[in-house]
Amino acid sequence: MKNNNSNNLNKNKSPLSPWERGQGGEGKIALIHDHLAQLGGAEKVLQTLADIYPSAPIYTLLYKQENVDNFFNSKKIIPSFIQKMPLGIKKYQWYMPLMASAIESHDFSNFKTVISSASSFAKGIITRPETTHICYCHTPTRYLWHYNNQYLEELKMPKFIKQTINFYISRVRQWDLSTINRVDYFIANSKTTQKRIKKYYLRDSTVIYPPVDTNKFKISQEQRDYFLTGGRLTPYKRFDLAIKTFNKLGIPLKIFGEGPDLRRLKKMANNNIEFLGRISEEEKAGYLSACHAFIHPQEEDFGITAVEAMASGRPVIAFNKGGATETIIHGQTGILFNEQSWEELADVILRFLHKPEFIFNPEFIKQQAEQFNVERFKREVSEYVDKILLE
Repeated sequence: MKNNNSNNLNKNKSPLSPWERGQGGEGKIALIHDHLAQLGGAEKVLQTLADIYPSAPIYTLLYKQENVDNFFNSKKIIPSFIQKMPLGIKKYQWYMPLMASAIESHDFSNFKTVISSASSFAKGIITRPETTHICYCHTPTRYLWHYNNQYLEELKMPKFIKQTINFYISRVRQWDLSTINRVDYFIANSKTTQKRIKKYYLRDSTVIYPPVDTNKFKISQEQRDYFLTGGRLTPYKRFDLAIKTFNKLGIPLKIFGEGPDLRRLKKMANNNIEFLGRISEEEKAGYLSACHAFIHPQEEDFGITAVEAMASGRPVIAFNKGGATETIIHGQTGILFNEQSWEELADVILRFLHKPEFIFNPEFIKQQAEQFNVERFKREVSEYVDKILLE
């Protein structure tokens, strides 16, 4: 029950700032993230949350240090028991049946506030009744809900094994629904995610867009003869569509990133397509600033990399669904296409190169990206948490 005297603060004292709450005391804060096994958009959000609350420990299912940014080396990371299981780090996917129990095993009894960064299990933590749990939701668990059928189709396994997996997914879906009321407040990373939270969880949420470090990206006067795409190479991101399109066109395409779909994608690609592998943030900034345009063929919950391309002054050619519809202004910062087919994507690219319908101003494109910068995220999250904790 909330303290009825919370509004009668001593007028000579200002409320604790988020920074001060992160330092400890009765307002002590903890962070929890699904797993630290890769560096993607969700992990960049976690980094910024850890900047806001620098003394907050970070709980997680497992921590694969070599796969994430050095930023986390200075943080207190508390993994679950999966970390010590045989091949628990290298083959952590094997332990999916234990992940619900693992996330519930974390002890938050010493914390007054917990912020979860979640796209799967992290929001299922168990806290005391007086602990406030705020979930920054990247998406309702993709393979449980809106991507379930495609996920099963993409598994290269015998049918009877897929049926077994589907049975287990149904069990996890039930667990996922049972944990929804463990969250006191939901933050959605986009209006797209907000709608999914409402549809699947029947919960309201507040939209706070993810942080994009726009200062790392600069407009370049040097333009090279290639298009660019990349990120974590997984089937749902539809890099296969980009490869098929550029195979037909014979135009240079560079792809950065690693992931489980890499081998299949390499087999598909012709010689005009170059795989850059895992690249540094500095290298990515260089490739983005010099490309014709960034290709964004997938439906994303938000799409940080597309905004990074705009922060480099480059237009984005994107599928007209999901987060791209909230970040890209058609005809001004990029081009939105309506069908995930190579024919439509090829038509847009050819018109972009040879019959330009739009004139793209790099300065205006970068200005649009600045709406999603890191300082804006820090301010909005801090104000949101302040409001909740001081009510």
